[in-house]
Amino acid sequence: MSALGCYAASAITAVTVQNTMGVTAVHAVPSEVVAGQIKAVMDDIKPTAVKVGMVNDTDTIHAIAHTIKPYLMEHGGGLRHLVVDPVMVATSGSRLMRDDALQCFCRKLLPLATLLTPNVLEAEVLANMRLTSDDEMDKAALRILNLGCRALLIKGGHIEGEKKDRLYLSSQPDSPQFFVAENIATRNTHGTGCTLSSAITAWLAQGEEVTAAISKAKSYLTAALRAGAEVEIGQGHGPVNHFYQPLSLRATNK
Repeated sequence: MSALGCYAASAITAVTVQNTMGVTAVHAVPSEVVAGQIKAVMDDIKPTAVKVGMVNDTDTIHAIAHTIKPYLMEHGGGLRHLVVDPVMVATSGSRLMRDDALQCFCRKLLPLATLLTPNVLEAEVLANMRLTSDDEMDKAALRILNLGCRALLIKGGHIEGEKKDRLYLSSQPDSPQFFVAENIATRNTHGTGCTLSSAITAWLAQGEEVTAAISKAKSYLTAALRAGAEVEIGQGHGPVNHFYQPLSLRATNK
């Protein structure tokens, strides 16, 4: 978000023990502290777009949903967009959301989302079905949209040999839009899903509509992956190069 010219303020939901090799432990921040962080930011800084990332447990999900809801525009607040990235599994394969939290996530948090951004594996969990064809992707999307989110971006499908993301709108569930990106050969893919959802949120905060925000975020991520492809940090999945572009150029590329 900072790389794209936004001011980002965080509410920490969990502390992880991790490096480029993987996640070895997750410690949830007390739910009342999560709620307090959110309220402190919303009351003072008043963001127009918020991204929810990793949520580990039911108490945290309750705290986020209950605290953020009054700030949403449809409830009289100034928050125009809530992007929810259902981070369930890390790049390394480590599980990041408890099984008992899934139902609460679908019931309390997902219906508040302007945009939900699962990858294919997370979409399978949310739709409770395997995704191996275009028809199955469309069927799963409808199941997920029926849970209440306004738009759904299923990231990183490799169906029929082509890598593409699919955007489904609740107003047009049968007409997905496709975003195809260059495949960058690199092991530095740590946090690419989080980067994409954060970049989408940053563009929404700057006034872009959902489709344009996704397109610009995809272009940014591809360029950041390319710029960091040869960097060697750690022994596993290194990060992308978020700050590959000078700030003076970012401001002119809106």
